[in-house]
Amino acid sequence: MTQTPSVVVLSGGISHERDVSLRSGRRVVDALGRLGWRVTTAEPDARLLPALLERRPDVVWPALHGASGEDGSLRALLDVSGLTYIGSRGAAARLAWDKPTAKRLVTSAGGDTPASVTLTREVFREIGARSAIDTILGSMSETLVVKPARGGSAQGVTVVEAADQLPRALMDAFTYADEALIEQRIVGTEIAVGVLDGDDGPEALPAVEIVPRSGFYGFEERYTAGETRFYTPARLDPAVSAVAGNLAVLAHQAMGLRHLSRADIIVDAEGRPWFLESNVMPGLTETSLLPQALLSTGRDLSQAYAAITQRALAGD
Repeated sequence: MTQTPSVVVLSGGISHERDVSLRSGRRVVDALGRLGWRVTTAEPDARLLPALLERRPDVVWPALHGASGEDGSLRALLDVSGLTYIGSRGAAARLAWDKPTAKRLVTSAGGDTPASVTLTREVFREIGARSAIDTILGSMSETLVVKPARGGSAQGVTVVEAADQLPRALMDAFTYADEALIEQRIVGTEIAVGVLDGDDGPEALPAVEIVPRSGFYGFEERYTAGETRFYTPARLDPAVSAVAGNLAVLAHQAMGLRHLSRADIIVDAEGRPWFLESNVMPGLTETSLLPQALLSTGRDLSQAYAAITQRALAGD
């Protein structure tokens, strides 16, 4: 292991979250660069793998969001190439990327997640929109959240408060994926809990409470400064925060995630945390939640990102 590791940060790509990835990548480059590390950036294009295999950097940091970085495909190629990289293996990332699968794994491990149904575009067309919607509403209340079964940054996500809003919400979700997840809406405190692997196992970071001005934590609210207020740590009873942290760690372990992840959780009025999804490469922008949680513990971001990188270098 060298004193100043060579790191290639992957950012950009062609997903809907390209701009967010570029911002995350710059933050990683700046943080590690302050330590004097040799850090460069690269785009995931046709030249990427040959260049990485020729150069053989000490570690690759895929600061990629959306399908190009989180669906497991690129990570699987890094696995077979033998390159050392930050974050979950391809197979684990694929589990987290698929929200219905992630929910099933967390439920099987003993965690709570809202009731839901997954609907494919083909079934929606074949059996008819009205029939599908009537069936959904027959078993769930009208207050729902509809989202693409795969995707991030709340793109294609709609809060449905009346039955006549459901058809449009489904079409919006189908814009981003061929499957839509229709989930019972849990009203409560929205939090995000980062998880870092450590010497003693996964560690839950302080929960970040999310209070968007609009009432909905959508794409603009996530990445536009001033649109959302954050409280770190979250304004929760310490016992509830501990349970939420345990749920985030449970999800991290249930899917076999590695190095870092972030669980999105809703805490209802009774103080019960509900798992929504896990992200294998959380945003690292100036408004992102994992950096806020790290800073709230008194950690320096450069040192924190260096520790994650060193863990990868050590083969953990």
